[in-house]
Amino acid sequence: MRRWILGLTMLAAASAAQAKELTIERIFDGESLSGPTPVKLKASPDGTRVTFLRSKQDDQNTYDLWEYNVNSNQTHLLVDSSVIEPMAVELSDAEKARRERARIAGRRGIVDYQWSPDGKKLLFPLGNKLYLYDLVGRRDKALHLLDTLGEAIDPKISPLGRYVAYVHGQNLWAIDLHDGKARQLTHDGGGTVHNGEAEFVAQEEMARFNGYWWAPDDSALAFERYDEVRVPVVKRTEVYAERIDTIEQRYPAAGKNNVEVKLGLVSPAGGEARFVDLGNNPDVYLARVDWLPDGRRLSYQLMQRSQQRLELNLVEVNTLRQRTLLSEEANTWVNLNDDLRFLKSQDAFVWASERSGWKHLYLYGLDGTLKHAISTGTWNIDGLLGIDERLGLAYVDSNRDFVPDRQVYALKLDGTTANAPRRISRGDGQHHAEFTRNAEYYIDTFADPSTPPQVSLRKAIDGGLVAWIERNELDAKHPYWPYRDAHVVPEFGTIKANDGQDLYYRVYKPRGFDPSKKYPVFDFYYGGPHSQMAARGWIDYFCEYMAQHGYVVFTLDNRGMARRSRAFSDAIDKQLGKVEVEDQVAGIRWLKSQSFVDPARIGVFGWSYGGYLTTMMLAKASSEIAAGVAVAPVTDWTLYDTFYTERYLGTPQNNAEGYRLSGTLHWLDGMKSPLLLVHGMADDNVLFANSTALMAALQDRGVQFELMTYPGGKHGLSTPAMKKHVYHLIADYFDAKVKRASTPAP
Repeated sequence: MRRWILGLTMLAAASAAQAKELTIERIFDGESLSGPTPVKLKASPDGTRVTFLRSKQDDQNTYDLWEYNVNSNQTHLLVDSSVIEPMAVELSDAEKARRERARIAGRRGIVDYQWSPDGKKLLFPLGNKLYLYDLVGRRDKALHLLDTLGEAIDPKISPLGRYVAYVHGQNLWAIDLHDGKARQLTHDGGGTVHNGEAEFVAQEEMARFNGYWWAPDDSALAFERYDEVRVPVVKRTEVYAERIDTIEQRYPAAGKNNVEVKLGLVSPAGGEARFVDLGNNPDVYLARVDWLPDGRRLSYQLMQRSQQRLELNLVEVNTLRQRTLLSEEANTWVNLNDDLRFLKSQDAFVWASERSGWKHLYLYGLDGTLKHAISTGTWNIDGLLGIDERLGLAYVDSNRDFVPDRQVYALKLDGTTANAPRRISRGDGQHHAEFTRNAEYYIDTFADPSTPPQVSLRKAIDGGLVAWIERNELDAKHPYWPYRDAHVVPEFGTIKANDGQDLYYRVYKPRGFDPSKKYPVFDFYYGGPHSQMAARGWIDYFCEYMAQHGYVVFTLDNRGMARRSRAFSDAIDKQLGKVEVEDQVAGIRWLKSQSFVDPARIGVFGWSYGGYLTTMMLAKASSEIAAGVAVAPVTDWTLYDTFYTERYLGTPQNNAEGYRLSGTLHWLDGMKSPLLLVHGMADDNVLFANSTALMAALQDRGVQFELMTYPGGKHGLSTPAMKKHVYHLIADYFDAKVKRASTPAP
C-alpha cells in the first residue's frame, strides 16, 4: 500500500504538472473520497455476519444497510433506503435535535440499526417509521413495518427479543412482537416532562444518548424521567432563508438550573412505575445506568453538580434497596467513561479510574472491595473494548506506543500483565475496534496517512486476519486514485510546553515542497478537551486541499486535550484560553524557526472550541498572527451549558474571575489582526448570541472584522451546500489575508 508513496517521492517533479488537485466541490459531492468505507459496523450474535452502513456511490450523505457473510465471503446490499423512502421525510424536532447531538445531522437514509438477540432480524428507523428486516425468510418478504402509532425515537429490541421499545410523545412505549401491539408504558410525559429520553446535556456533553435500558431477561425497563420546568427559557431566533422562527429553548447555561431527574422501573407489559431514591439533593447528574447480568440488580452512576465526586450505586430491583459500591473524587473533575463491566463468572466488576493520574482498569468485588489493578503505568487506556471471561482477558485500546496512534492490546484480568499489555493490532496508525459479544473476534477499521480506512474481521487472541470486509485498496478503481500524485503525507513531531510536557504536532508540507522557499501557514486546531487532532490516521481533506494549494498545514494538540495524563488535561482547570494560547503560540514560534516558513504569513483557523481559540489567539497574540477564522465560537462561557463549562470553570457564582479571564470579550483590546467570524443562525449548541456579543464589542471598539452567517445553519453547518460555501470562504480568506500578506524586507 505504500509503494505509490515512494514513487511519489521519486517522481514528484515529473508528476507535479499532471497531478489532479482536490477541489472543495469534490470533497463534499458524489462518492466519498475515502472509498466504500463502512460505518456502524456490528457483528451478528453468532458471529457469522458483519453488518454496516455504507453511503451511496453517487451520494456520500445517504446510507444503506449492507452485510458481509463470513461463511460465503460475500458482501451484498440488504436494504436500499431510497427504495423504501424515495423522498426525504421531515423528522420531528426531537429527532433532529438528537441527530445533531450525535453529529449525524447531515446523514440521510438509514442512520442506525440493531441486531435482534437471536441474530435473525435487524431493527432500523427510516424517516419517521420503524422496520424489522427478517434475515431468515424470503428476501421479497423480509421487510416488516411496525405499527408504532407515530414516530419512534431511539428504538431498541429487548435482550430476549420479545419486545421493541421506543419513545414517542415524550413517553416510553413497547411493542410486544407476539401480537404486534404498541403499549404506552409511561403516561405523564408532555410539556416539560420527558420519559425515556436523555436530557440536553446528557446527549451533548455526557455522550449518553439513551434514556432507557432493558433488563437482560426482558422483565423490566429502567428509564430516566426528567422535568425541565426549572431550566431557564432562552428566547432566540432561528433565521432561515424563507422564515424567522422564535424559539423558546430551555437551555441550562452555566450557573443556572438543570433538569430534575428520576430513575424509574417499569414492566414492558405496563403497570405502575417504581422510582429509585436518588437522594435528597436534586441538583445531580444521572450519568450512567447498567444492569447486572442476572437482571435482579441495577447500577447507576450519580455525578455531583461540581463534578468532583462520582458514585456507583447498586439497586436490588425487587426491593429498591441500594448501596454505594465505590466513589471517585478529584480536586479538578472526574471524567465519565463507558468502561464498567459486570462479570458473569464471578461476583466482580471492571472499573476505569484516573486516580493514579492515568486512566487504568481495576477489578472490584461486588462488595465494593478493590481486588487489584488490571492495568498500570504512565500510559492511558482509551477504553475497554471487550472481555473474554473464559480466557481471562480484557481488551483495550490505547496510544501507549505512540501518542498519535490508536492500537488494541490484551491484558490479563488477574493483573499479572498490568504494565505489560500485549499489542494485538497490526500496522502503525489508527485502529478502531468493535468486539463481538464473547470477545472472540473484533472488527478492525484501520487507517494511516497513506491508507484509507480498511475494515477486516480479526481474531482477538492475536489480531490474525479472518476475512476482509472492505479492503479498500487505493487502486485505479478507488475514488481517491485521480488525486494520488498530488497527495501530501503529513509528518509528526513534538515541541515542549512551558511546563516541560510534550505537545504533539502534525504538519503537511506543500505539494512540490522546495526547502529553499518560504511558505504561508494554515494553522488548524481544535484545542478543547475530549479531542485529538494530531492523529496518525487517514487524511483531513481540507488540510490536504490547503497543502496542495501552497500552504504549510500545521496542527498542534495543546494541553487540556484528550488521550494524555491528568497533568496534561488538568492544566486548564479554573481558566480556559490561557495554557491553550500559550501552547499554540509556542507552536507558531516553532514554525517561525523553520527555514521553509514565512513568519509574516501565518494564519489560524478553528471551529467550535477551535473558533473560541481563534478569537483568544487574535486577542492575546495578534503580533504572531497574520489573520484568523473563527467558526461558531464560544465568546462568553456564561452562555454555554452547565455540564461542560462547570467541569472546567465551576459556576460563575464561585469563579467569577475565571469566567471573566476565560471569555474573549475581556481581551479584545489586543485584537489587531484581521478576523473572519462565521456562525450558523440556528445554532442551538453554541448559541448565536456568542457571536452577536463579540460583534457588538468589536463595533464598540471600532474594530473592523468580516462576517458570514448561514440562515438555518446549525452548529456543524451540515448541509453539503453550507459545507462547500464555508470552506471556499475560508480558503479565499486565507489567500487574501495570509498568502498575499506583505512580507517585510529582510
